Amino acid sequence: MTEEHNELEKKQSTSPIPMHVGSAPIKPEDRRLLQANAVEAMHIHANEQVDMLRKQAELIMTQAREVEERLKIANEIYKAEIRFTPKIHGTYHLYEKKNGERLLSMVAPNEWGRSFPWEKHIATVRLLGDQTWEVLERTEHDIMMK
Repeated sequence: MTEEHNELEKKQSTSPIPMHVGSAPIKPEDRRLLQANAVEAMHIHANEQVDMLRKQAELIMTQAREVEERLKIANEIYKAEIRFTPKIHGTYHLYEKKNGERLLSMVAPNEWGRSFPWEKHIATVRLLGDQTWEVLERTEHDIMMK
């Protein structure tokens, strides 16, 4: 075989278009199908991203509500009568007197025995390092009613 013939075969084997009858047939791409597939893939990916962002937003809103709740209970506790200095990570109990005033105590409701001196137990709380309070147990749902 001649060098020219070898060169021609090499060009034919790497050509993007068929060069002889035995070449693989080239079928035109269906542009509508390509576009439909691309649009479908784009929608699937976009919906996944939107779902992820929605979940993140819900988590952030839950965290924001928890911080607001801690601020509200902190305000209620700091308005209450406190006859001691609360310690960080200490557990305390918020009570309401018959006259509606509130008091923070170190004594749990079950530790009073039969002589429970308060109108009601509002919540069991823990003092956090940022001076806000974590509600451990809530016995009154209207904790921020005042």
